Amino acid sequence: MISRRNIRVKVMQALYTIATLEQEVKPGEPARLLQKHFDQSTELLVYLIHFFTEIPAYAETDAFVRSSKHLPSNEDLNVNTKISGNEIIWRIKEDVSYGALLGTIKPQQKLDKELVRKFYVQLCETPEYKKYISTPERNNQDEKAILDFILEELLLPSELFEAHMDELFINWNDDSDMVIQLLKSYIHKPGSLNFREIVSPDKMQFAKSLLQTVTEKSEHLEELIVPKLKNWDAERIAILDMIIMKMGVAEFLYFDTIPPKVSINEYIDLAKEYSTQQSGQFVNGILDNIHKELVQQGKLHKTDFRKA
Repeated sequence: MISRRNIRVKVMQALYTIATLEQEVKPGEPARLLQKHFDQSTELLVYLIHFFTEIPAYAETDAFVRSSKHLPSNEDLNVNTKISGNEIIWRIKEDVSYGALLGTIKPQQKLDKELVRKFYVQLCETPEYKKYISTPERNNQDEKAILDFILEELLLPSELFEAHMDELFINWNDDSDMVIQLLKSYIHKPGSLNFREIVSPDKMQFAKSLLQTVTEKSEHLEELIVPKLKNWDAERIAILDMIIMKMGVAEFLYFDTIPPKVSINEYIDLAKEYSTQQSGQFVNGILDNIHKELVQQGKLHKTDFRKA
């Protein structure tokens, strides 16, 4: 459900927080920080699903409001509410795993109801929606198609929606691609997500091991990096660049299922996206040199850091 790239980002962020803490790091604090990042991803996913499902559900609210007017028109008294009964939406709402988190995360407390209304009104003006409500019959293909339309054509291209999510969630930029893909899959197969385990056990183990390795082997990793800095002062290297390089070297040495070239490419991308403009090239040069030296010296024997 969550990619290794997302995991690396969250480990990187946890390490950065630790590196910038003014007080001494308490036992268990790194793991707690990492879990907090994963919890934020779950909260974001649950809110995204809730916001999305509230748009079709707003048809019932619209019908009630319009029928309650002092002098309702015939059109006000006959609002088509077919979409509020969309079978896929109801299967989502009946998902026990999702429902349990609605009660604990409470996305409804953050919901911008006026923004939901705006998207519903916008939806009602589209030919796709008018075609959908033109027949009382339901079929799975049409039920999916109208939901895909809401997501792909109304929400995702909207600057208002982007700004709303960015304002509510500091991890929106990091996790948006992941949670959007999860929502798309969920629409097509309601009940398919285990919201209590959006990180599979093997990937959670990777995350914890990477965090623990960089934390406990920090001095050794730095000893391999500093000689390659040449004219750079190690103390003036951006904290994030050093963390990224330590993570890369840690994968070289201690993670036997990950090819070094994969690690290098992953951390070049992270440096480009999260650090300075020059960081990608800088990190590439340092990691590539360390990798070549380890190979030449016959020291690239990947083993668990606890046995090294």
